[in-house]
Amino acid sequence: MSTSIAPARPLRLGPIEVDVPAVLAPMAGITNTAFRRLCREYGAGLYVSEMITSRALVERNATTMRLIRHHESETPRSVQLYGVDPATVGAAARLLADEDRADHIDLNFGCPVPKVTRKGGGAALPWKSDLFADIVRAAVDGAGHIPVTVKMRKGIDVDHLTFLDAGRAAEDAGVAAVALHARTAAQFYSGSADWSAIAALKEAVTSIPVLGNGDIWSADDAVRMMAETGCDGVVVGRGCLGRPWLFGDLARALGGGAGTEPVDATLGFVAAAFRRHAELLVEFFEDEDRGCRDIRKHVAWYFKGYPVGGETRAQFALASSLAEIDDLIGTLDLTAPYPGEAAEGQRGRAGTPKRPALPEGWLDSRDLAKDAAGAMAEAELDHSGG
Repeated sequence: MSTSIAPARPLRLGPIEVDVPAVLAPMAGITNTAFRRLCREYGAGLYVSEMITSRALVERNATTMRLIRHHESETPRSVQLYGVDPATVGAAARLLADEDRADHIDLNFGCPVPKVTRKGGGAALPWKSDLFADIVRAAVDGAGHIPVTVKMRKGIDVDHLTFLDAGRAAEDAGVAAVALHARTAAQFYSGSADWSAIAALKEAVTSIPVLGNGDIWSADDAVRMMAETGCDGVVVGRGCLGRPWLFGDLARALGGGAGTEPVDATLGFVAAAFRRHAELLVEFFEDEDRGCRDIRKHVAWYFKGYPVGGETRAQFALASSLAEIDDLIGTLDLTAPYPGEAAEGQRGRAGTPKRPALPEGWLDSRDLAKDAAGAMAEAELDHSGG
């Protein structure tokens, strides 16, 4: 059950007004069109694509062009860009605007994955403050009428925090909002998010919305974050894995009763959501086998806490057709009630704190040295979405 509050103010991003101030965080391999559509069917908010590499977009890589496609039901259309070169990021933003491929662009400065930070990208990049500001300005200029937002972390580690400087620089560059995942890159996804940092950012950035991210596992958590920090909205990532109806809960808690009635999350309800997700993945990939393979990563999240045995879960993870999934669902006790606490709490990756992988000498200065700039040239060689 969620704790309702007076309706939160709609989230205003330039010309876009989002009735419920809740945002689906970009997650590689997760927030494709299929998952975004599913979350939207249950609730309201802003639903962001997987991370798109700006160079791959400018070069019109086939995989990337597929990832930026939105279903006709998706509005507003939101794309997250990742890049380390101002000119390339600006060109990517301009492409999205000129070809009418997005209504909103988010910039990724929060990724803690070693293959990204080791080349100076993601959560490592705001340490180079001039480069960060140049990239954000280039994106804003390239996007034109399309609002641009920034998602970032507190910094590299507790000794190298960047979020206040980055937030003010982004505000000065003309972004429509800033979002803070209240962990450092060193924390990865471990420990607890430091919501006090969100409150501090809200005090520092005053002319645009500030969104909070980290440890929102329920609508109650979202209500509490907004009350404790004063933030203007929430960004939800791992909390909706295996429970896309969380966005319905958020609509009721933050939108003053908007959305559908509270769900009765019996095993039958969850199985139906899982089946719908698989169906949408098949449609997205235009390949039944591939869609059914992709849903496998979601099995443990959907059935967390429910009486679905290990052997049955393993069979779900081997299914290669919707008919096989239907047969397996038919073996479940669909009347099994919501298991309560066993289904609550953290889901998705957590891991342990780790020393961030960084380019050699990265922390010596906040200015970008020529040798570091050369090393960053490889930072966008990977395809989008991961």
